[in-house]
Amino acid sequence: MAEQTSDQTTPLLRRNWWRSRLSALPFTSSLRLKTSLLSELGGSVGDLGTYIPIVLALTLVSNLDLSTTLIFTAFYNIITGAIFGIPMPVQPMKSIAAVAVSEIPHLTVPQIAAAGICTAGTLLFLGVTGLMSFFYRFIPLPVVRGVQLSQGLAFAFSAIKYIRYNQDFTSTKASATSPRSWLGLDGVILALTCVSFLILVTGSGEVVEDDEDEDRNDRRRVRRRLRTLSAIPAALIVFLLGLIFCFVRDPSIIHDIKFGPSKIHILKITWEDWKTGFLRGAIPQIPLSVLNSVIAVCKLSADLFPEKEVSATRVSVSVGLMNLVGSWFGAMPCCHGAGGLAGQYRFGGRSGASVAFLGLGKLVLGLVFGSSFVRILSQFPIGILGVLLLFAGIELAMASRDMNSKEESFVMLVCAAVSLTGSSAALGFGCGIVLFLLLKLRELDCFDSCFGRSNDETSLNP
Repeated sequence: MAEQTSDQTTPLLRRNWWRSRLSALPFTSSLRLKTSLLSELGGSVGDLGTYIPIVLALTLVSNLDLSTTLIFTAFYNIITGAIFGIPMPVQPMKSIAAVAVSEIPHLTVPQIAAAGICTAGTLLFLGVTGLMSFFYRFIPLPVVRGVQLSQGLAFAFSAIKYIRYNQDFTSTKASATSPRSWLGLDGVILALTCVSFLILVTGSGEVVEDDEDEDRNDRRRVRRRLRTLSAIPAALIVFLLGLIFCFVRDPSIIHDIKFGPSKIHILKITWEDWKTGFLRGAIPQIPLSVLNSVIAVCKLSADLFPEKEVSATRVSVSVGLMNLVGSWFGAMPCCHGAGGLAGQYRFGGRSGASVAFLGLGKLVLGLVFGSSFVRILSQFPIGILGVLLLFAGIELAMASRDMNSKEESFVMLVCAAVSLTGSSAALGFGCGIVLFLLLKLRELDCFDSCFGRSNDETSLNP
């Protein structure tokens, strides 16, 4: 009888042993769901409003291999989700992409890779030496908020253009003379319907919490209804609707789909590719990556996830290692972006599992459909991408609402204004630093000795 009891309990003991072993792994807590599964799935597609247009443009203009990019960015998503434990996004390097698509001659794939490797090497150096952490500690918060505000508003402006006008992603210029039709499977009414649906489900993005002191039954019913709505993966539903419309708009794309991934090979980068990639791609990208991909991401993560410390060193090294590996195989240069983090948080992403789910989806698409998936993306309703990008941009811009004093708001708004009008985050950052230092100079004793003492003497000796 004793032997029978022992045999029956052995599987349970083994199961508990394996469970304890798995829970002891360092990445298990990072991938543990913090909210419902549907909420994490909804947050996983929150950054696709910027990801899809840039990937599509690079694929069509520069002949970037979509299959390779999907596979490598899938691994980036899974690994960063496990390491950081928050929905850390993997976004295209926007400045390199803009140069590759808009300037003539267009950058070739080896030149794009060279630009990504040079940018990655710089960020890796800044991270390993500790310089990035030094910059992060001493850069004034109002300046960072100004960069975040400008990036958020820039995303929102682009989103409105996506919704109102027809877009040609082979060019960076919106076709302002060709307004989008109101009706149709990519019309303005469809985009406005998606906006209304997202607002009704997610509201302004606030977190609905239980109020133990609330006694009114009607108020409790409202909170219960809001919690139910917030559990709906609204962004995922909108994205899946867009995928369905791809096949409805052009049913012939089914015949163009070829199964299987592309062959992955190492690129041959010549000296001329290195020179062109560094001068045209890396130089404008490096300051943007330092500010938006590291500094702004760390500040925003501290606001959204105060219990999860994300150091500037780890983020900088992460960006460096990603591109030092993937760029050699022709994958799109990637970084972490504050806009992507804001978008994924806005639609329910709260843990590393959110971006891990996105990575699994990319991996399946890259392995199953390969580069033929570009035919599907080319028919994706641009208005729906604009809707996702709009909410991500507004969420990023709202991070600047903690500037309480007039002096902080002054620095932030000047930094944002210069960044927007000059189309350069680095220029706005520099102006913000100078303005911040000038304001602090007014409070120094040496400034007071030069101006304040003379005023006192004048008042005493009329």
